[in-house]
Amino acid sequence: MGLMTEYFVMGVLAPSVLNLLHLVMGIYVVMARGNLISLTFSAISFLTKTMGMIFLTWLGVVYFELDFRIYVPILTFTWLFSHLCEAFIIQHYMENNVPKWIQDLQVK
Repeated sequence: MGLMTEYFVMGVLAPSVLNLLHLVMGIYVVMARGNLISLTFSAISFLTKTMGMIFLTWLGVVYFELDFRIYVPILTFTWLFSHLCEAFIIQHYMENNVPKWIQDLQVK
């Protein structure tokens, strides 16, 4: 596997797949369990994503011996961008999951 391919797989694909899995689980939790449980899941998800980020950093730098000056910025940018996308998507589902009587109470 070429060096640039390793940077792409470890720095872009791996965190994207992990965040996609969290996104799918997060949408399920919002739709099936409600907004309050979804907020709890988001807090737990933050911890598991942090552990995933640390693991991917270790895997790339120590095991695959990628240059940390190139790999870590790619990894963190991908992680940040996917977190922002996930936040807006989950927010959309949470807003659609609010009961009608609570929507009527809100000031518009």
